[in-house]
Amino acid sequence: MILFLARRVLISLPVLLVIATITFFLLFLVPGGPFDREKKLPPEIEANINAKYHLDLPVWKQYLFYMSGLASGDLGPSYKYPGRSVNEILHDTFPVSMKLGLASFFVAISAGLAFGILAASFHGRWVDRAAMLLSSGGLSLPGFVLGSGLIFLFSIKLRLLPPALWEGWRYMVLPSLTLGLGAAAYIARLVRSSLLDISFHEFVRTARAKGLPESRVLLKHMLRNSISPVLTVSGPLLAGLVTGSFVVEYLFSIPGMGRYFITAVTNRDYPLIMGVTLVYAVVIVAANIIVDGLYAVVDPRVARR
Repeated sequence: MILFLARRVLISLPVLLVIATITFFLLFLVPGGPFDREKKLPPEIEANINAKYHLDLPVWKQYLFYMSGLASGDLGPSYKYPGRSVNEILHDTFPVSMKLGLASFFVAISAGLAFGILAASFHGRWVDRAAMLLSSGGLSLPGFVLGSGLIFLFSIKLRLLPPALWEGWRYMVLPSLTLGLGAAAYIARLVRSSLLDISFHEFVRTARAKGLPESRVLLKHMLRNSISPVLTVSGPLLAGLVTGSFVVEYLFSIPGMGRYFITAVTNRDYPLIMGVTLVYAVVIVAANIIVDGLYAVVDPRVARR
């Protein structure tokens, strides 16, 4: 298992290097610069600013300079937040986005499994149709529409939950539901389809022929053997929930990375764009490595490949 995970980590390092390289050169291919939107500066001041941030060097030298800093863990200074480094900004905002992503992931997995099992248990009946109807609605509704509806219902009408900010567990409920319910709808359909497919296998018929309770057949035999598709999507799903919370963070005024990423793009803050992109890439790679490890636990043959 250790060697299996070590191979996955070693394979991921060149992937992160390629992502960093492509992102770096794409930023310089876009016309304009990080200080073009400011008031026109005198040539002497502009030259001093470019020299301070090494923007007066050829692109390939800037690349080598950035990579040397990246190798030592320094993501550089922010162009638009003077006095703050990218490391400091990510240190303050990444835990918030991670908490929101993990809470949303919990909502997605728990609600998705519950509705998927419920729909498969009552296949063809009104419970199944109702669960699939709800899942279709969850897949169709954009996050900002769902979030606005939840704010209107639970904050304005019922006055049960706060509508915005990030000051305790009660503030996590609505954004986590907004971000997680769409993913839960997808998982519910996936679990239902997998359970129905595996219900025709011989070992399921044998378990039922032995007189085992239907709940035990479902949870011990069917669910255990149909969980692989959920594991397959759980890695990208977790990474997507952590990295795809821009709209939700803006809607609920959450101080996560989403706001900084949007402003970094509009302000051409190269180091901050690079830093956020690399963090997202690391999250995606780490989530896939975790899923590979879980696969090896479920099916030991995977670790021997």
